[in-house]
Amino acid sequence: MDKEIYYCLTSVIEGEITAEAGLCVVIPCSFTTSYYFTPQHIVWYKCEPSKQKCADSDMIFHTNKNNNKTQSGFKGRVSLLEPDVSRGNCSIIVNDLTESDSGLYQLKVNGYLNQKTDGFTFSPRTNVSTALPLGLTQKPTVMIPPLTEGQQSTLSCTAPGLCSGSDPEISWTWRGNLTAVSQRHSSTLTFNSSAEHHGTNVSCKVSFTNNITTEETVTLNGCYNIEYSVSFCLIDVKEVKITGDTSVKEGETLNLTCSVESFPPSLITWTKLCMNRTLNNDTGTATLVISNMTTEYSGQYICTAKHQDNPLTKEVNITVICNEGFPLPECLFAPPVRIASATQLSYSHPVT
Repeated sequence: MDKEIYYCLTSVIEGEITAEAGLCVVIPCSFTTSYYFTPQHIVWYKCEPSKQKCADSDMIFHTNKNNNKTQSGFKGRVSLLEPDVSRGNCSIIVNDLTESDSGLYQLKVNGYLNQKTDGFTFSPRTNVSTALPLGLTQKPTVMIPPLTEGQQSTLSCTAPGLCSGSDPEISWTWRGNLTAVSQRHSSTLTFNSSAEHHGTNVSCKVSFTNNITTEETVTLNGCYNIEYSVSFCLIDVKEVKITGDTSVKEGETLNLTCSVESFPPSLITWTKLCMNRTLNNDTGTATLVISNMTTEYSGQYICTAKHQDNPLTKEVNITVICNEGFPLPECLFAPPVRIASATQLSYSHPVT
């Protein structure tokens, strides 16, 4: 009786599997046998296309650990996905791939046929092509959590191709102090978030055996949910600052600048006490310019910085000196003047 009726290879890729050097490759495979055959060991060979059948010298894996015929270059790099041979899963994973691992892979199942030692080599063969590009096409995966000003944040980097072979070396490149913790296939980077980090690049580099490396770079951006960019939202704004002279003479120009350090930039608005009108507004920094100052523009000016619906204010008292040299209220109110901007201010006081 033909031995082939006792064996059936139900799934193996007869085409080509392309893999990248430095990573790993999985050759999917399963088999079934008749009631009369009991599988005991799985054997894999790798041989050149010129050979019609692989020989013992081409052996790269044997489930019998006492077998010493496997090629030394494959020892420790090949393993079954399912160690229990009776389940019929003959899939293997080959780690730490090199260019020399390219070739035809063939399966043999050893066991007992009618209580006699026997084995069968399956004719389908899988062609594995291992490429060594200038750089791995697969990149590390960098997880990008939201970052909050003043709080500790952690970035994580996972190596591509989660193989069970040699552990890759993972390193970070960035400004500031780094606290990196690496495990088998991942690494975490912990730091204290700051608005100063906005726009900076963080790189994660993964180095495999044979000097094969791959790298991914992320940018710490503000409140953008784009691919490979960190969502950075500054919750606490810095102190509101007002610069400029608080005392001006009649006819001179008032020039006040209000600014606040925050990210995203805050909306800055200038108003005057008891005046229900916006004098000027801008983002990040707003400058209030009033030319030809008169005494009626003396009083309290308010700068409001609105950041993510959280307002922060600061006031400044402006004194207009009369030409006679006296401050208010000892001089007369002059007619209203125009603000040196698109906004006009026009109101009058009774003469005292």
